[in-house]
Amino acid sequence: MATNNPTKKRIQALKAEYDALRKGKESLLVMVDEAEIPEAVYNSNAIENSTLTLKETEKILLDMEVSRDVSVREVFEAKNLARVVEYIRIKSQEIELNKEMILSLHQMLIGGIDDKIAGRFRAKGEYVRVGTHVAPAPEHVESMVDAILLEYSSDLNSYFLDKIAKFHLDFETIHPFNDGNGRIGRAIINFQFQRLGFSRIIVRDREKKDYYQAFGDYREKKNTKTMEKILVLGLMESFHKRIAYFKGETIITLSDYSKKHKLSAPAVSNAARRQKIPAFRERGVWKIPENFEY
Repeated sequence: MATNNPTKKRIQALKAEYDALRKGKESLLVMVDEAEIPEAVYNSNAIENSTLTLKETEKILLDMEVSRDVSVREVFEAKNLARVVEYIRIKSQEIELNKEMILSLHQMLIGGIDDKIAGRFRAKGEYVRVGTHVAPAPEHVESMVDAILLEYSSDLNSYFLDKIAKFHLDFETIHPFNDGNGRIGRAIINFQFQRLGFSRIIVRDREKKDYYQAFGDYREKKNTKTMEKILVLGLMESFHKRIAYFKGETIITLSDYSKKHKLSAPAVSNAARRQKIPAFRERGVWKIPENFEY
């Protein structure tokens, strides 16, 4: 499948507005990106069944005590993934997507958690399964990763978002590592977006059902449409948030916006989820510029 032309035009228009508004506001963009790190970390870890809440993740990243005993592993997972997210923000314009970079990200993510498997692909005898999907034998992993990297870099005709979606589907199907595949895969999505000058996205735990469905659709029918839609909506939401901050908009919750304008809350929420309005989430709460005319 491929992203349709109206969607491409919307993304192109948002990108143009984002590029025009960000000039001279790089420090603001850094602040917005950094403030978003706990939310990005929380969601990616939650997809992998971490028990940490968003508030606990925020406290851990600030080196504050949390109100319950949490495992040392979950503390490391939060801190390590935050390092990966920040590293990608800083380095995405400097380095290419390649095998060495992926292994380096994995070392950063798993180091201190399980050093025996950090920074390397699965070796002989190391098999993994995700639900009903048994990943390819370890003997094939490195050559398969080489193949999808080559396909991604040499495809000069496909739409950038479609390429990123397919790469993610292929990467997770290979499942090249013993642990951390999902978190590294989602980190690579953002490396690819930021490498191309786009803003990063958050694949959210609340949409985990659709996210997992995307892999089922790909493995059963070679259909990439579900993953493309997830990335499209995530990118639009990310643009809407940053554009609102660049413009200095007064930002209110979607709930307050609906009440103020006497609108149907379910209808407005549906429009937000479909990105038909410039709404975005902060700490899981939908927000929108106060002066937006619905």
